[in-house]
Amino acid sequence: MRKLVYWVHQSVDGFIEGPNGEFDWAEMGPELSAYSIELTDRADAFLYGRKVWGLMSWYWPRAEQMSQDQHDLEFAPIWARTPKIVISRTLESAEYGARVIGRDLAAEVAELKAQPGRDLLLTGGSGAAAALTELGLIDEYQVVVHPVVLGGGTPVFPGKDRLGLRLTGTRGFDGRSVLLSYERA
Repeated sequence: MRKLVYWVHQSVDGFIEGPNGEFDWAEMGPELSAYSIELTDRADAFLYGRKVWGLMSWYWPRAEQMSQDQHDLEFAPIWARTPKIVISRTLESAEYGARVIGRDLAAEVAELKAQPGRDLLLTGGSGAAAALTELGLIDEYQVVVHPVVLGGGTPVFPGKDRLGLRLTGTRGFDGRSVLLSYERA
């Protein structure tokens, strides 16, 4: 059975965006970038909530023309060739061949997980992750903590009741950020 892995960047105080929606604080140094590419190698589909999809589908098809950043140049073709799934109750369709799910999220994700293949990688955002966590469908949490305090914004788990997790690994990157890997307890 495939695993559903939640990959997210957060501040030390637990936010994925600053008070004004900014995401200009997460730094992809060489070590974190390399790990991120390794993580995508584990997956054969990327999942996004509607809001993150809007950002990803705007940037990644244009990244090679807009950026000279090594991570961006390496990830753009991976993003282009990897199947994408958007979790939304409001979208009917999505560009770049993405499939939209969300009418019966529990059944649709359970069906995806039951299919043969590599892992499913849910990237960023909090709404889809919270919904999938509530349904017990996330198998692994990969949380990268960056050395910044945002003082407010969008929490990683908005309105979430207590959830027991078991630490399965830690790793530092570039002398700055730390990966905390968890499974449900």
